Amino acid sequence: MAAQSAFELISRLLPVLIPLAIVQLALIVAAMVHILKHEKYKTGNRLVWIIIVLAVNTVGPILYFIFGRSEGGEEEDA
Repeated sequence: MAAQSAFELISRLLPVLIPLAIVQLALIVAAMVHILKHEKYKTGNRLVWIIIVLAVNTVGPILYFIFGRSEGGEEEDA
């Protein structure tokens, strides 16, 4: 009975969990691409931000885009 109850719970939560997982993966990929393409950050360095983004999952990429991403955009690479 407990296994069926757990299955019912998972099946009810799945429509919410799948979009959240997709958003989480998209944030991680976007942050990692930006980190690897740029060398300048507001705070920290590349290794610190890679660890934060990968270790803290959903919050890590958001922290990077708020506190780590440099405001200069693509022009600062030139």
